[in-house]
Amino acid sequence: MDIIISNSSNKPLYEQVAQQIKKQIVTGDLKPGELLPSIRLLAKELRISVITTKRAYEELERDGFIITVPGKGTFVSDKNVNLIREEQLKEVETHLETAVASAKLAGITLEELIKVLKMFYGEGVQ
Repeated sequence: MDIIISNSSNKPLYEQVAQQIKKQIVTGDLKPGELLPSIRLLAKELRISVITTKRAYEELERDGFIITVPGKGTFVSDKNVNLIREEQLKEVETHLETAVASAKLAGITLEELIKVLKMFYGEGVQ
């Protein structure tokens, strides 16, 4: 499992870990039923606190991405990946709705907004 954490990020470490695991589940890099590293092992691999890793796993479990089976380990949930993706799409739509409203208030055209979105998405501005 590839996870890269940044101490210079404004996001807490547990959130960075949780987001990257979520992404790997949604993209199919982590399959339903797949065993995840133990909290202690992941903390050791990432050189972060066990408490930080535990918090990331708790968030993932709360959101239905993973399940913990006592005595067996932590696994990727069998929850429908399409449902997870749909929930994330809804969240993105909410943020975009706010951005569009702000852009309209500022007199920013759709073309300008698309350029900004492409820049943030990493495609560069053409």
